[in-house]
Amino acid sequence: MAAHEPFSAHGLGLEPVAAQWPPLQADDVAQLLRGYPQLGAPLQLDWHSPRPFSAASLVQTQNTRVFVKRHPQQVRNPAWLREEHRFMAHLRQRGVPVTEVLADRDGDTAIAQGKWTYEVHALAEGQDLYRDALSWTPFLSQHQAWSAGQSLARLHRGAADFQAPPRQAQVLLANFKLCSGPDLAASLHTFIQRDPALAAYMDRQPWRDELLPLLLPWHRPLQPLLARQPGLWTHNDWHGSNLLWSSSTADAQVSGVLDFGLADRTFALFDLATAIERNAIPWLELDSGGSAPAALDDIDALLAGYASVLPLSAAELLTLAALLPLVHVDFALSEIAYFNGVVGCAASADIAYKAYLIGHTRWFSTDAGHCLLEHLRRRAATRSQGS
Repeated sequence: MAAHEPFSAHGLGLEPVAAQWPPLQADDVAQLLRGYPQLGAPLQLDWHSPRPFSAASLVQTQNTRVFVKRHPQQVRNPAWLREEHRFMAHLRQRGVPVTEVLADRDGDTAIAQGKWTYEVHALAEGQDLYRDALSWTPFLSQHQAWSAGQSLARLHRGAADFQAPPRQAQVLLANFKLCSGPDLAASLHTFIQRDPALAAYMDRQPWRDELLPLLLPWHRPLQPLLARQPGLWTHNDWHGSNLLWSSSTADAQVSGVLDFGLADRTFALFDLATAIERNAIPWLELDSGGSAPAALDDIDALLAGYASVLPLSAAELLTLAALLPLVHVDFALSEIAYFNGVVGCAASADIAYKAYLIGHTRWFSTDAGHCLLEHLRRRAATRSQGS
């Protein structure tokens, strides 16, 4: 079985960067798959994922083809990964087309091997149209945006009766804990000091004078709206690259859902706001001095697809607009902790802080940001008049 040379991965900008983690090795995969006798011995590692936070590959075995993913245990130990797998299994039982995580001969889906945790997925049906797409790149068509919205609503409907506490993992989770309480400064301070690597980085930044004044004007009006949001386990990384598609045409429909690595207990509108943030704002344009205007037609299609399953009230659309400037905050800080602590890359932590956490928040005070929020408010007004 052949192994691949070191490869590049997607970074935080337009250019590929050196992968943070070594690619999967043939001997390690062979050792792992001995616990999966139904698959047969591995023959070839066909493709290495360019995604940055783990190492993964398509593996051809004697009997089938599978997707093998490997995490450093500081990021996902087996117990933390099983929480994600239980959510995925629940959704599959509710008819959501989620990839199947395979169990080994002992019935386990998260396998410790050395300093790593592994998982093995069956291949789902569908085309991986966005496999090479960078984060924050748009849908290929409004038809696909509509289908993505519809599929997200179906996932939320399937998740409604899943009862589990929030994830235990400490880094690389997307949730909305920091901005959900009345005292944002205290919440940020407590969260930062809890993680030594995050505290070491943030103590070098003037975050109380730089970050807090950007967040507070968005935080205050959101607070009365949050009490109406029922808790729900959510995907939290709804992007075209985490979906499989029925064809390569513009009117392709979602046929499968991938990558629940950022899933946690939040609420439905958080997940929907994240989908807008991931797919409809060309953030990478900011790196070259652009204004990054949002793709309003894609947002309309996404929301229409969602509302075809779970209708959105005027109040929910207003809450969505209020959420958007803050939806990235928890994950951005989690990324900083990961880059400064687990990876040990201060340069990447700087990008996560300055370009992602600060830059994306600041964008919502620009003309392009105001245009997006006003668009959602107008949708809410129209919905209110029509009800």
